[in-house]
Amino acid sequence: MINEVRNTVLSILAKDNRGYVTPFEFNLFARQAQLDVFERYIYLYSNAIIKQNARMHGEGYADVPKKLAEVIDSFYKVDTLTYEDPYFEVPSDSYFIQKLVYNNSKEIEKVSQQKIFNLLASNLTAPTVGYPVYIMSDSYDGITASNDNFTVFPDTITTNVAAHYIRYPKDPKWTYVAMGANDSDPLFNESANDYQDFELPLSDFSDLVVKILQYSGMSIREADVVAAAKSEEVQETQQKQ
Repeated sequence: MINEVRNTVLSILAKDNRGYVTPFEFNLFARQAQLDVFERYIYLYSNAIIKQNARMHGEGYADVPKKLAEVIDSFYKVDTLTYEDPYFEVPSDSYFIQKLVYNNSKEIEKVSQQKIFNLLASNLTAPTVGYPVYIMSDSYDGITASNDNFTVFPDTITTNVAAHYIRYPKDPKWTYVAMGANDSDPLFNESANDYQDFELPLSDFSDLVVKILQYSGMSIREADVVAAAKSEEVQETQQKQ
């Protein structure tokens, strides 16, 4: 799909000589566009669940939450976590952690910092291998601090912890063979080792084009391109809600 999206974007920009987007720029814009559309799925799904609970959505083809969930579920992943004493590292491609599981059978309960202090204060309530818990932890690499790791209790658990999570989509990359001077006439090369298509469904084709046009218009300072793309985006969003 990525080649068709790029051809559409270039065709629209070429109209009235609005400018040109290089392969490097296109890949940057494509990455951000895919993230925008992906995160909109999460937003729309949340709203759809609220409407469904209020009996504002139907069933079958009208079951909006189910359709959105099918796309989101395609990014579901289970990954065994790496232990770097005293933390388990959050997967680098993680967007949303659903749960942690120990030994493929025992779900690890997430608790707050305050609650873990209370639990550890008594042998009667302290976490055990049978009833483990975890907290989000701060890490420090010598330069920056981040709240992106897990500390599992009891601390005897250092292996066999897996995360069930929704991952980010892989960065799209339109790969090519240079045909002209200064890559002026790149030829699409789908067989390149680093080629990566969009991971969103074909139904998001127009949304991706619109988003990339927005970023392209900003890059080439074409205000009317940005305005037209934003107008189209509003219409697309309204139709999907």
